[in-house]
Amino acid sequence: MKISYNWLKEYIDFTEAPEQLGDILTQTGLEVEGIERVEKIPGGLQGVVVGEVMTCDQHPNADKLKVTKVDIGAEQFSDIVCGAPNVATGQKVLVATVNATIHPTNGEPFKIKKAKIRGEVSEGMICAEDELGLGSSHEGIMVLDTDKPNGTPAIELFETGEDHIFEIGLTPNRGDATSHMGSARDLKAYFRKDLRIPEGKSFEVKNDRPISVEVKDSERCPRFSGVTIRGVKVQPSPDWLQWKLRSIGLEPINNIVDITNYVLHSLGQPMHAYDAAHVTGDKIIVETLKDNTPFTTLEGKERKLSKDDLMVCNGDEVGMCMAGVLGGLDSGVTDQTTDIFLESAYWNADGIRSTAQRHTISTDASFRYERGADPEMTIPAVKLGTSLILELAGGYVASEIVDIYPNPIQEKEIAIDFQKFHWLIGKTLDHKLIIEILNWLDIRTEEITDTGFNAIVPAYRSDVTRPADLVEEVLRIYGFNEIELDEEFSADYLAEFNEHEPYRVQEDLSKFLAGNGFSEILTNSLTNPQYRKKFPLGGEPVEMLNPSSEELTIMKTSPVYTALESIAYNINRRNPNLKFFEHGRSYQKESEGYSEKEWLTLYLTGQTNEESWLDEPRKSSFHDLSTSVLGMLKYGGIRKTEILPIDKDPLYEYGVSIKKNNKTIGTIGKLKKELRSIYGIKQDVYHAQLDWKIVVDQYKSDIAYEPIPKYPEVKRDLSLVLDKKVSFADIQQLAFKQEKKLLNRINLFSVYEGDKIEKGKKAYAISFFLQDKFKTLTDKQIDKSMNSLMSLYEKELGAVIRK
Repeated sequence: MKISYNWLKEYIDFTEAPEQLGDILTQTGLEVEGIERVEKIPGGLQGVVVGEVMTCDQHPNADKLKVTKVDIGAEQFSDIVCGAPNVATGQKVLVATVNATIHPTNGEPFKIKKAKIRGEVSEGMICAEDELGLGSSHEGIMVLDTDKPNGTPAIELFETGEDHIFEIGLTPNRGDATSHMGSARDLKAYFRKDLRIPEGKSFEVKNDRPISVEVKDSERCPRFSGVTIRGVKVQPSPDWLQWKLRSIGLEPINNIVDITNYVLHSLGQPMHAYDAAHVTGDKIIVETLKDNTPFTTLEGKERKLSKDDLMVCNGDEVGMCMAGVLGGLDSGVTDQTTDIFLESAYWNADGIRSTAQRHTISTDASFRYERGADPEMTIPAVKLGTSLILELAGGYVASEIVDIYPNPIQEKEIAIDFQKFHWLIGKTLDHKLIIEILNWLDIRTEEITDTGFNAIVPAYRSDVTRPADLVEEVLRIYGFNEIELDEEFSADYLAEFNEHEPYRVQEDLSKFLAGNGFSEILTNSLTNPQYRKKFPLGGEPVEMLNPSSEELTIMKTSPVYTALESIAYNINRRNPNLKFFEHGRSYQKESEGYSEKEWLTLYLTGQTNEESWLDEPRKSSFHDLSTSVLGMLKYGGIRKTEILPIDKDPLYEYGVSIKKNNKTIGTIGKLKKELRSIYGIKQDVYHAQLDWKIVVDQYKSDIAYEPIPKYPEVKRDLSLVLDKKVSFADIQQLAFKQEKKLLNRINLFSVYEGDKIEKGKKAYAISFFLQDKFKTLTDKQIDKSMNSLMSLYEKELGAVIRK
């Protein structure tokens, strides 16, 4: 949407430069996407001067060209070849001198150069009005009636002007701001200055064949206003009106149509002028027509109407206009029009949107009606449009203003507490300031107390419907930049919901596991009761009242029961190398009712890879699965977990539990042989089960990236002889607890148990990687860190350091 800087000044006083005003408009919610400088006369006629034709002779080599000598106020006359039929000696003309750039009405600007035309030198160009952007005529050169001396800059003969045009990216909800007055309303609240609203002059009414109106669908046409004007003269608009329209990218058509466009862009109220000669029966009917009724619109395209398209018809019920969208070819104003009916209506936004989309039409009118126009603006628009038509086209008003408005649209009343403003804005504003801003935005306030008030919202603010909208209105005028952002600030929500929705976490982790070679399985919630009888897991099972099979009579108390069926099924079909995961549930009976729990389970069995000439196959191990599980948790932002061995577990031969913040996230282990044998599975199966609720609660989706450090990492190796009961997890946790700043990672590369060390002991060979992101480590720093780690291991774990 285009808004003129000069046009805005007619509505409100301000001194801000265009760039400053653009910032203010953006702050108040009308985002300025660009500012363009436009000139009333493109190029400002730079390099164009008054000249006098001193001689005019026939070109020796061209019948349609003349060779002239022109006095442009220089020491010597300029030789100029001219092709205009009306050029003659003694004329005062406009000359574009060499190196001047001229801006024609149609076409791109071009530079005047000294040239030879058919063998004759030409030092400039005698111009027609369209060649200088002063009009559209190309019948001949401009002949001036002036006593200005030769060489006078042409700009002195014409009224000049410039403007700055704001390109505003209007959001769909701001129907109130689709005009200069709408934009000025926001400036009114920002500057706390009153508006100057253009009003039509009073006029005398002569009842002479007034055109009546019948509205058959008041729901889709809540208000229809209009007036009959007779005896008008259709002609070009005056210069001031043409300049206003051209500045915002509209091409002037004639005085009547230009006035309707002027009112639209001034007040935001679309208008349409009908040639009264086509309003048969002196009657207008607002109704729908039959499906597939042909209708030719202004651009000459025939369209097939829908029975849902609201039309403005004449007394013979012939369509003249697609209501609020586009006029018809036959009923529009032409040079022969003498009588008109001026329409100013308020149409239902949904109906306009449907018709415009159905016929793929977008017009200035539909753009505004779709966003919600002002139902109270139809009469002021009629008065202003009528006043301008009488002034610029003559004629007289032949009827009273028609105004059909059976069900006036009511203002909205919204109750709100002051605390709502403070809560949503994040800053306590003075109550008087809140009331003041709303009042300047034409939102009345009533029943004001210390805690809140009622806001009365005008009908043209269709976007303000709830308390949060009132807060936004205050904030955009007060200024988003005026809200200080403290480091302790956090976001809040109007509705309560999980920070991480479980289905998104499931999708994210599933992608991670699939990328690591795991396949997802989905198994039945029902299982064979014999599994549980032979190997009980979980609580008391939920039994089915009407089981479909004797093998499916209970709901599974552990996801393992049905997952092992899938593993056995694949192994029996010679697919022994498996990596599975499942998002599933377990079910059990409680003292009162039933309960279910969600799990993420993983299964690993067989070899890590198929046989290959390049790599020897290796059996999958506990550590392969634990690496995948811990890698997945790390990917989900669940880091610094505790890994603790499990002494006795009904499910595992051996295993570990994963804890964080004193909560058990899950377990990893090797499934017992007794359980596997139920399914006939002879190979080892490694299993992990994670409490899904805890995973979701601790999940963090924000991944922080940082550049690769430019300072090198340092590696130091240690061999520790420890009691067999000491795990690598103990060593790891102590290391990071002691050296939080420089220790980057540690790696276990060897474990030894044998006759070369004391019985009941084992030796770990571990690499420690140290790094400072901001500087190169010195030997002194490295030795200090390693000595502190060795002392800690000797003291806490009874380690013998083998150096």
